[in-house]
Amino acid sequence: MKSNKSLPLSEAYWFQEGPGVRKWQFTDSGIKLLNVGNIEKNGTLNLEKTDRHLSKEEVAQKYSHFLVDEGDLVIASSGISFDDDGLLRTRGAFVEKHQLPLCLNTSTIRFKAVEGISELSFLRFWLDSREFRSQITKLVTGSAQQNFGPSHLKAIKIKLPPIAEQKRIAEILDRTQSLISKRKEAIAKLDTLTQSIFLEMFGDPVINPKGWNEDKTLGEVADIVSGITKGRKLNGQSVREVPYLAVVNVQDHKLDLSVIKTIEAKEDEIERYRLQVNDLVLTEGGDPDKLGRGTIWHGELPECIHQNHIFRVRIKLNELHPRFLMWLIGSKRGKSYFLKSAKQTTGIASINMTQLKGFPVLIPPLQLQKEFAQRVEAVEKLKATHRASLSQLEALFASLQHRAFRGEL
Repeated sequence: MKSNKSLPLSEAYWFQEGPGVRKWQFTDSGIKLLNVGNIEKNGTLNLEKTDRHLSKEEVAQKYSHFLVDEGDLVIASSGISFDDDGLLRTRGAFVEKHQLPLCLNTSTIRFKAVEGISELSFLRFWLDSREFRSQITKLVTGSAQQNFGPSHLKAIKIKLPPIAEQKRIAEILDRTQSLISKRKEAIAKLDTLTQSIFLEMFGDPVINPKGWNEDKTLGEVADIVSGITKGRKLNGQSVREVPYLAVVNVQDHKLDLSVIKTIEAKEDEIERYRLQVNDLVLTEGGDPDKLGRGTIWHGELPECIHQNHIFRVRIKLNELHPRFLMWLIGSKRGKSYFLKSAKQTTGIASINMTQLKGFPVLIPPLQLQKEFAQRVEAVEKLKATHRASLSQLEALFASLQHRAFRGEL
């Protein structure tokens, strides 16, 4: 095991003493003010939508010490999230030359390395480690919006190896992370490919340029039911425990079955809500972009029901293929319809049974739908290969990261 020197974070790296600029103007000109929303989860800065600025004169007079430099590492100290393990996870990114001039606001912190002692590339990965997250989680403040600041960071300790070792560890983790990014890009491109195949074969479903039959609604071509309600009264009736699909399990064109919960249900409920092969499962909403989100159930579990925030759509018309219908619902036609129909409150949107049943369905020739399904299945096989590889790489990265910051890499 390599010996790592334990130091206060404030000795290993430089970061500003206090919070950044508290006051700004919503204008289109001046010096951009870095906001937490500009720091993406993928480790990049997105300044395209920045509308918070300061005048050059004001910065020169009051805030020049909050101007960032090329190569600085900036992190979000507010608007943070917590993982399932209850530990804080922040976002960070390096500042590039073309993004300057740029000024910090109150919810962002910048770091610089101390020459001969530390490397920013090492810190970038360490801030995502359990070692840092377990320390900072104990220090966050606030209720409605939790946050931390430079004063909290002074209480943080970091085990810092020699600088050559920091560079070696950062290079290993960076290479692994680069492979993960490339695998994600490949999966995203395959998603785009399937969308292109859909448009090529069926045309734009919003305007229906090929004149496919659109006289029927989803409620006429499929049986649609909502699922089982959690917390209902069973009044001592005979029940048994069965797995059920929750909203978190139903993703866009895929299932996430990494965590499957169970629920007590009566036999008649199990019979009513039991999923069958080729059933479509759709979420009722959440964020507006999640309206109509769903996928196909392929019998991944021997027995499974679904909760009441998920609609089960079971096709009863022989002229429709489930793969085509799933992509139609998730297309611009579906999203446009659901956005117009949905009930929306404070950024949350949801659809009800009546609205879902009213969705106007396109019905191209069944043979064409089958051809589409075959092409999609070929793409899905490629995606499955990439996802398996991605899962292995992410596990490898987690292992390397854990070992690196314990001095075992």
